[in-house]
Amino acid sequence: MHRRTFVRSLLASAAAASLTPLEIAAWQAPARRDVRLGGKRITVIDVHAHCAIAVEALLAGSPLAGRGRATGDLLLGPRRLQVMDEQGVDIQTLSINGYWWYDADRALAERVVRLQNEGLAAWVRQHPNRFVALASVALQFPDLAAAQLEDGVKRLGLRGASIGGHVNGDNLSAPRFDPFWAKAAELGVLVFMHPNNAQNLVKPNALAGPGGLDNIIGNPLETTNFLSRLVFDGTLDKFPGLRVGAAHAGGYLPSYIGRSNVACGRGAAPCTNRRSPSDYLRSQFIVDTMVFSEEGLRHLVAEAGVSQVVYGTDVPYNWPVTVDLVLNASFLSDADKEAILGGNLRRLLRIER
Repeated sequence: MHRRTFVRSLLASAAAASLTPLEIAAWQAPARRDVRLGGKRITVIDVHAHCAIAVEALLAGSPLAGRGRATGDLLLGPRRLQVMDEQGVDIQTLSINGYWWYDADRALAERVVRLQNEGLAAWVRQHPNRFVALASVALQFPDLAAAQLEDGVKRLGLRGASIGGHVNGDNLSAPRFDPFWAKAAELGVLVFMHPNNAQNLVKPNALAGPGGLDNIIGNPLETTNFLSRLVFDGTLDKFPGLRVGAAHAGGYLPSYIGRSNVACGRGAAPCTNRRSPSDYLRSQFIVDTMVFSEEGLRHLVAEAGVSQVVYGTDVPYNWPVTVDLVLNASFLSDADKEAILGGNLRRLLRIER
């Protein structure tokens, strides 16, 4: 039924239902925002969308009992679609974060990840035009993580992997993680990293207090360390086909990439990377748009390049929506804006719709 006809039918029955037209209007879902460039509607794809799949029952009686709760707006439901419509997001890339399952033994980790990935795939099947998803993996067992990624991509149709910035303090550039990186490169899929307050880098409570510094400073700090290790420890040279995404605009790396570029050859520890850090930033790293000023976006694009910047919201957390920041950027062409808001992710995630 056409929307206008439907509303008329509601109005016609309002008296019987004791509803006023204003009450009916308040009941209606908000209109979906169309994002346009030069009069043409474009597809907006969000790389940075948190969610949760309930696994509490699976953890009962295990050392991880009480973990893995799925509550509030992390749960997938009608509210998620409403927020997307309000923001002008056509497709969300779902991922489960927190990575508490890195503490699980192999058998439990296998069951947890299977339940999460099958839950994600089921939601995507219900809403095939609005969502894609990234697989969870048990990185504490790199061979298992590689198998889980392959299963997620080939059997479940997931588009890559979501990972943390370390595994119980171990840097992911360590050789023992090579089986996972090799599989991601072989499959040609995006690996999107989300930090967890730099717990591997700062002493407990070092960032406690006003301002949420564990998030504001800790998260980009963890991301900067993660990306820098992949560069300087040679992981990206081993696997030149890797495409690694980083939340929160790549942390501090794009903001101070010049310091990284001149780090080698200054009498410090020897560097093994074959190219300059800027080269990796502009080819193998993907960063989201979670900077909140025109100058921040201009600098991010200048350092990383348009092809490496993608749209991200951090839904369901309360950060500014930056669609208009991209649309109004005077330093970007319409083609650049379309690439950042959706085109780059359409290519990276192989979205055909």
